[in-house]
Amino acid sequence: MDNRRAIGTWISGPRAAAEDMGVDFGYRGQQLGLPEEGPGSIARPGRRFAALFIDWALCLLIAYGLLSGGKATAASNWALLVFAVLSVLTVGTVGFTPGKRLLGLRVISEDGGRISLPRVALRTVLLVVVIPAVVWDRDGRGLHDRVSRAVQVRL
Repeated sequence: MDNRRAIGTWISGPRAAAEDMGVDFGYRGQQLGLPEEGPGSIARPGRRFAALFIDWALCLLIAYGLLSGGKATAASNWALLVFAVLSVLTVGTVGFTPGKRLLGLRVISEDGGRISLPRVALRTVLLVVVIPAVVWDRDGRGLHDRVSRAVQVRL
C-alpha cells in the first residue's frame, strides 16, 4: 500500500476509510426517514453553529442590559440562564429559537411532530452542559438531540 494513501485514510477518519472499502452509510437522516436535501432534511452543522452564535449573542445582550447591572463579568453567567429559559420557551412552543428561525431551522420530534415540553427541558439542560452537544452520531445529531429524541431540520 502506498504510504500517502494510508496517511490520507488516517486523516480522513474511519468513515472515509470504510466508504473506500465499499460500506454504504447512506445520507444523513436516511435512518429517520428524512429527505436528503431541501425542507425537512437534517440541518447542517454550519447553520446550527451560526444559529447558536446568534442566540448566545442575544442572550448576552439581554443579560448585560437587564440582569448584570452593567457588569461584564456577571453577564456571561446570567446569559447562560437566559439562554436556557429562551430555549425552553421558544423551542417548547414554536419549535425554534430566534437564531434558528433566522437561519431556517426547526427542532422537531423524531416522528415529525412537535417535541414535548419535558423533552425540550431535557434537551436544554444537556445543551447547557455542552459536552453532550459536541458528541455526534452518524446523522449529525448531538447527544442532547438523540437523548431527547429530537432532530434539527431545515424549514
